[in-house]
Amino acid sequence: MKTFRWLLIGQVQGVGFRPFIYRLAMMFQLSGWVKNQLGQVEIVAQGNLEFLEKFSHDLLNKAPPLAKPKILLFESIELKPLNEFQILSSERTENAIIHVPPDYAPCQDCLAEFSDPSERRYQYPFINCTQCGPRFTIIESLPYDRQNTSMFNFPLCPDCQAEYENPNDRRFHAEPIACPICGPWFEFYSVQNTQYLPKLKGLKACVEALRVGEIVAVKGVGGYHLMCDACNDEAIKQLRKLKPRPHKPLAVLCPDDDTHELSNLKPFVTLEKHHIQFLRDPMRPIVMVNQSKNSPLSYQIAPGLADVGVMLPCSPLHVLLINTFGNPLVATSANVSGEPILTEAVEVEKRLGLMTKKCLHHNRPIVRPADDPVFRFIQGSPRPFRLGRGCTPKELTLPFELAQPTLAVGGHKKNTIALGFQNRVVISAHIGDLGSPRSQAVFEQVINDLQCLYNVQAKRVVCDAHSQYNSSRWAAKSGLPLYKVYHHHAHAAAVMGEFYSFQKESQYTLKSSPKKKTITGNRLESWLIFTWDGVGLGEDGTLWGGEAFYGQPGQWQRVGTIRSFAPPGADKAGREPWRSALAVCWETGHHWAEAEKIVTDYDLLQQAWKRQLNCPRTSAVGRLFDAAAALTGLVQKASFEGQGPMMLESVVSYQLSLSNNPIHENPITNDSLSIKKYLKIDLPIHTNSDDVKEIDWEPLIPMLLDTHESVPSKAACFHASLAHSLRDLACLIREEYGVTQIGLSGGVFQNRVLCESVFSLLHASNFNVFLGEQLPANDAALSFGQMIEMSLRDYLNF
Repeated sequence: MKTFRWLLIGQVQGVGFRPFIYRLAMMFQLSGWVKNQLGQVEIVAQGNLEFLEKFSHDLLNKAPPLAKPKILLFESIELKPLNEFQILSSERTENAIIHVPPDYAPCQDCLAEFSDPSERRYQYPFINCTQCGPRFTIIESLPYDRQNTSMFNFPLCPDCQAEYENPNDRRFHAEPIACPICGPWFEFYSVQNTQYLPKLKGLKACVEALRVGEIVAVKGVGGYHLMCDACNDEAIKQLRKLKPRPHKPLAVLCPDDDTHELSNLKPFVTLEKHHIQFLRDPMRPIVMVNQSKNSPLSYQIAPGLADVGVMLPCSPLHVLLINTFGNPLVATSANVSGEPILTEAVEVEKRLGLMTKKCLHHNRPIVRPADDPVFRFIQGSPRPFRLGRGCTPKELTLPFELAQPTLAVGGHKKNTIALGFQNRVVISAHIGDLGSPRSQAVFEQVINDLQCLYNVQAKRVVCDAHSQYNSSRWAAKSGLPLYKVYHHHAHAAAVMGEFYSFQKESQYTLKSSPKKKTITGNRLESWLIFTWDGVGLGEDGTLWGGEAFYGQPGQWQRVGTIRSFAPPGADKAGREPWRSALAVCWETGHHWAEAEKIVTDYDLLQQAWKRQLNCPRTSAVGRLFDAAAALTGLVQKASFEGQGPMMLESVVSYQLSLSNNPIHENPITNDSLSIKKYLKIDLPIHTNSDDVKEIDWEPLIPMLLDTHESVPSKAACFHASLAHSLRDLACLIREEYGVTQIGLSGGVFQNRVLCESVFSLLHASNFNVFLGEQLPANDAALSFGQMIEMSLRDYLNF
């Protein structure tokens, strides 16, 4: 008879881990206990040594699918004989190792029960078990027990209580457990009739409203969606008009028909096997896919774009709604554009009253907002565009401990927060653009929320070097010691921090002594990182966005850039691509015949430009894409960030999808594009006055102005030329520095056509290439990059 004790950390709460341990102990006839200790699980098991060894093996190897346990401590202890195995009450500990579980879509067992008329939870929209249901969005505090969630106000009925206490039931200690008798319910509210319709009557009224083209606000897991018929042009036009959101793509909620091929979706979108598998991931992300030829989906969902974002139901309520409706629904975040998603019925009815007069509310409180995550497959892997419900909080591990708890507050757009402590970095869900009072309020809420949840108080704060970002302003007023990181240094650190041996503890360690801090193990190898995006403040005070950095976090050397230009109107250039188009033409002495039709006061504006009045120079590749979109006639005024570049990519992608040529098979030189003069243009690279190698885009301008060439051909040539110039620059830098590892970061690398061409060219030139898989390439990764930059400064004495 032996007694062993384990302490386990990782994702072991909210995933049915304690019930699993109980059943495992019963199988091997062991006595003892299992209990939560605020972020970790303690197991004491007593019994036959052979059975204990089998128990220890299965502990990790047969854990529940959603569990990710790690053994922190294992020891043999002396203990008097025990009579039974128990799940003990949770216990708070001083040095908690907290891991907050994300929300999960309904599992197959619950969906089968949900669809069975003989079950008492038949069509119950809040069905869940230990393997699915809400977690992060309902947790008030830890440990993760029912009394610490927003389900506390729903006392269990006798039947649910019996399931909760039955170790042989899959709802044994399932904290959000509920049923139609004791759990939450929904109701449909119509402002016109001031009418509340409960339960299935409300569902019927909601579906009827959707079928006649109305817009309905529907409460989900992490907030409300605005929904309407995805095949109804007029309904979507009305939604766009009222939101207002003239052109930005809208997500589409589709029913899951349980077939291997998702057959019901074939008329609407083109799905590959990896799309289907990822759509059914427990996080239920929005996945960007090509629309089918002659798709019944309204053109208004994604005007001018080849891709559309689709998702499967993320909650039983969504399953019930979409199955009853029977066809795809637009499901866009219920918010004022750019702000965080709304979670409260009162706020929805007050702030979105002009958009919809009908709402499907439910009475399970949402403790914190979580928007839908968005992914796109690039180079065969799902790349995140936005972190949210089901994949946050996102945690990454460092192989050393931070000097002190650190808060990184990200950038101004696509904002996220990162909290670093010990050897851990926790990244928040998407907050959004910090340009409104509500966004700022949620930003501050998330900062407080993360510190409270993880029981960590930040001792310093890191922000972007741009002092006018609202995140930087907050940091300056926080009273904490303040550190600043340049925008593109954070981008570079983010991709290197994700892929280098920060995630490989056995290969890279840092050790410190009172006198000296040194690196042991594999030293940080220097990388070449391309950071191509919109604009961010550079070290020289200008606006960067087409940079190449050599080095490592905390020690970057700018070795490459794109020729800069000066769009008139400063910040206005981000939403008016014609300004960038004018600038590149004026810079190179080319005449754009359409300009005077588009621009009022053309001569006055040119005079201001010549005097460099309100025309800050930028090397941003994003602005260069804007210029190309305008010169090809695609977009002159953008209604959302990145509209021009997205449309420029789409005219290439669309032609490729019609030709049935997979995007990864040489997307640029496809003959179906009918490229006549321009397959690619060689862009010269010279060394500028700052001793930095500079790509000159000037040869692209005559091609973009050529009225005899098709828009798809020009767009393809533009992409190909930039991809080849990046490869050429990388080869030149390798000759000087010997670098072989290349990272890609910044919003421009969300462009699949460009990115896959860059991968192909760099691989053919014997480079190793990395693009984020855990974090977005866009500004959502800045908070993590700031954290990595700060942590390496600590340990490398920079």
